[in-house]
Amino acid sequence: MSGHSTYEPKTGIERWLDGRLPIVRFGMDTVINFPTPKNLNYWWTFGGILSMMLVFQIVTGVVLAMHYVPHVDHAFASVERIMRDVNYGWLIRYMHANGASMFLLAVYIHMFRNLYYGSYKAPREVLWILGCVIYLLMMATAFMGYVLPWGQMSFHGAVVITNLIGALPVVGDSITTWLWGGFAVDDPTLNRFFSLHFLLPFMIAGVVGLHIWALHVPGNNNPTGVNVKSKEDTVPFHPYYTVKDGFAISVFLLLFGYFVFYAPNVLGHADNYIPANPLVTPAHIVPEWYFLPFYAILRAVPNKLGGVLAMFGAIGVLFVLPWLDTSNVRSMRYRPTAKLYFFIFVLACLVLGYCGGKLPDDPVIPGLTSFTLIDSDLNSFVWLSRVAALYYFAYFLVITPLLGLTETPLPLPESISEPVLSHPATTPVGAVASPEKRG
Repeated sequence: MSGHSTYEPKTGIERWLDGRLPIVRFGMDTVINFPTPKNLNYWWTFGGILSMMLVFQIVTGVVLAMHYVPHVDHAFASVERIMRDVNYGWLIRYMHANGASMFLLAVYIHMFRNLYYGSYKAPREVLWILGCVIYLLMMATAFMGYVLPWGQMSFHGAVVITNLIGALPVVGDSITTWLWGGFAVDDPTLNRFFSLHFLLPFMIAGVVGLHIWALHVPGNNNPTGVNVKSKEDTVPFHPYYTVKDGFAISVFLLLFGYFVFYAPNVLGHADNYIPANPLVTPAHIVPEWYFLPFYAILRAVPNKLGGVLAMFGAIGVLFVLPWLDTSNVRSMRYRPTAKLYFFIFVLACLVLGYCGGKLPDDPVIPGLTSFTLIDSDLNSFVWLSRVAALYYFAYFLVITPLLGLTETPLPLPESISEPVLSHPATTPVGAVASPEKRG
């Protein structure tokens, strides 16, 4: 926990300001002197990476909004003008477009880390729920931003997704009509999406503030999942983790820079460089890569409403995860069976992403049905999607609750400062290891 403030104003100006607006005290307590578990690894640096990417997206987005024209007759041309005529417009646009992918990549890594180390468990349930809200807002922002260039994939992607929302009972038609601003995807739709795409990042920033606040109440989780028990378990955030986060951010920026300068269009679709034409439908409508797992779940269900409910349910189940996990042990370091199921879950998510980018009837293994008795329908990406989607939901709704009741975890260390034992199964919890085992 953050504990009591240790900040002492040193000058008259600091004392004057601290008595009226203790912003310096707030910065010192929440950033500089914040007690942080001393065993955090590099998976914890993605929080700082995400903060940096949010700033990048807001700054570049504001600049792009100064030159973008949200009109169906001018949107595509305004994007091309930004690329060609605005000073460094190409750089700002590529940073913004690829920044969305880097942002979502860091979010997925951040979420998988939280799942592995149990950072969603008590007393961090509100912290996890706020993170899920941020993720949901990011998905909505990314979708609306993808529509703005008004290329072929942008337009037809908007048509497909907004029509899917119309499948929802009772409220679906009303939401679709409000998003369209009429009876089809047209100029009012583009204006609405532009307004919401501009507004939502600032809402995300506000929820991020709550997320950080919720983090500072119980403090950071750590790889062992054991609660901090003394000051010896922690170090000040600065300089220990500012330096560590700074190094990780620098490495991440190298990856970001590679896409911006050397492969700026590799994560996009070529059809989006064709102006939107309602009369010509692309052969294969495919969303951005970060939507592909949910797109695969949508297509895996033959019923339209069922597919929409499954797609939204794949995100909704994350909100109730803290109450689905019945294990008292946080970290999967000490849960070998849960660790195995978790890695299968990660594989299922990757398979869903791969299937989402393929045509549903394409064979998974070409030529397999020509010399075996396997039906051609079973050798398709839609069936592979169904298997992966079934495991996705089973992991949260069946496997996670049952594992907490049946699994026998490994012994936990007494504190995060205790050395890792070479043979934890042979040393009782709380016993002192021999010098040989201590290393």
